[in-house]
Parts: sequence; C-alpha cells; structure tokens
Amino acid sequence: MREVLVPLTVDAAMPPGGSTLFSTSGTSMGTTWSARMMLPPGFDGAVVSRALQNELDEIVAQMSHWAPDSVLSRYNHAPAGSWHALPPQFFAVAEYALQVSHDSGGAYDPAAGALVDLWGFGASGRHDQAGFHAPQAAAIDAVLARRSAARPVLDRAGRRLLQPGGAQLDLSSVAKGYAVDRMAHCLEDRSVRHFVVEAGGELRGAGVKAGGEPWWVQVEGVPDGDAARQTIVALHGLAIATSGDYRRYFQHGARRAAHTLDPRSGYPSDHGLASVTVLAPTCMAADALSTALTVLGPDAGLAFAEQRAIAARFLVRGAAGLTHITTRDWRLLMQ
Repeated sequence: MREVLVPLTVDAAMPPGGSTLFSTSGTSMGTTWSARMMLPPGFDGAVVSRALQNELDEIVAQMSHWAPDSVLSRYNHAPAGSWHALPPQFFAVAEYALQVSHDSGGAYDPAAGALVDLWGFGASGRHDQAGFHAPQAAAIDAVLARRSAARPVLDRAGRRLLQPGGAQLDLSSVAKGYAVDRMAHCLEDRSVRHFVVEAGGELRGAGVKAGGEPWWVQVEGVPDGDAARQTIVALHGLAIATSGDYRRYFQHGARRAAHTLDPRSGYPSDHGLASVTVLAPTCMAADALSTALTVLGPDAGLAFAEQRAIAARFLVRGAAGLTHITTRDWRLLMQ
C-alpha cells in the first residue's frame, strides 16, 4: 500500500532555463547533511556548498551542547543572575522552543538539559558507555526540583536570556530543524529556489526538478514496521521531521528507555508510540512539534495537533502491530 501526500497549493514556477541538477553533502551536528538543487546557469556549485557548510557551522558554534565554547555551553555554565545577549539565530530558536513549551504545558522543554544528561543522552556519561546506570527516583526528583526553581527568562525586547542559576538548555530537538531552515534560506538568498535540503533525516523542499517533477521523499517508517506500507510526500514548500523510539534508546528492565523524555515526570516517554511525523512550513516547527507530540502521546497529542491544524502521523505499537493515526490536516494532503 502506498500513500501519496501533495501540498494543497503548488507554485507553478519552473527552474530557470539551462539549470542543472547539483548535489552536495557534508557533516555537521554529529550527523550528515545533503542538498539537491536545480542550479541556474553561471552558479558555482562549490561556492554554494561552502555557503551551506558555513551556515551549519554557525549553528554548531551557537547551539551545540557538545562544544564547550558554544554560546549554549557558555550559558549553561554561567553564574546565576547573568544576562546573555543572543545572536539572531539562537534567539529565534530559543523564542520558538519556549513558546512550544508554554503551548504544550511543559511536555516540551528546551531547559531539560540536566534531565537529558541524567538519562545518558547528553554529551557525557552516555547510556552506551561503561559504568552507566539508569537514574534512581531520588536523583530524578532532585533534577526536576532544581529545574523548577531555575527557569530561563527570555527578554524579547532586549533579545537576551537570563541564567537564573543552574538552568541547562538542550536545543537538540529543535536546532537541527532550524539548521535545515537556514540551509533553505541560504539557497533562496542566492536565488536558488528549487531544492531539497536535509540534515539527519529531516528535510525541507521548495520548487521542482527539471520537467516540473516535485521533490518526492519517502516518509520515515519504523524498522520493525510494515515494509509494504509506504508514504511519500511531494516536498514542495513543506518540511518534515520524525521523532521515533528506535533511534536512541536502551533497555531499562522490561521497558525501552527512548531518548524522548517527558520533562514533566522526568522519565522516558512511554505511550507505546513508535514514531510521530510532522509536516509543516518550517523544519524548526516540524522538529519541535514531533517531539512535543511524542511526549503528549497518541490521545493528548492528537487533540493538541487537531486544535492547531498540525499535519501529523502517529505510529502506535500494539499487540497486533502498528496502528496508524493521522490528523485531519495530514489526511487533507493525501491524494
């Protein structure tokens, strides 16, 4: 069975005459990135490729929790009461992430870095390293208490962020999506308007290929799912991101402790969700919302998505296999 999703509105503009298909790739944020584009005549692909890499390098310099000298790392280690002027990219991500946190009632929280570290999904003391043990309830409660007492404060007018003391940001569930958006803007700023860009499996597309064919991509499935059921989408003015329990996890007793943590309870999300995929105009939104919906679960998450006209697909594990649940806005795209 194949499902085909097509955007409701399509720009009929074609690539400039003489455009050629150009592909490039690289590494960033601990993963790979790639871009395919219809390059107009006279454009130097090597120059475009370097521009894309530079864009990604700047995201790492600002928002990496692995790099000790990143803006984010310096904020996490700053003294209580200090204000931090944010570069435009960092400000855009922090503002959006805090808004999703508010809208989701805390199911999504960019300040859950200490909790991520505690469960072995941070930059050190990882779950796949020798000597790691899943945290005890007392340690989880202590982290939750500290986080509750130390919430970052965003001064939107001044574009700065307060470190109240001990706040630990982790933007890994939104920065990669934002990086994909920055790649798209990088191309558009150079008058390259027909492309698909990707980082770590999250994608955004615009325009068409030669002959008017859209950029078709297959929606990420689940490794142990139904291989015969495929969904493809015309990535035309759309971005896509998936959050899944099969990417980073470890067995915690009889449970699968996945990297998507519920910041309200302090424990890995456990709703039986195998994955959540979101289609949105920006990859930053698709990235953050797929995580938020995973934490909310198939019932509350579906209600949240329906109320906000989010195109989302939930794959829920059960005794009989995977159940597919989609929102109205997802179904509207189906052809």
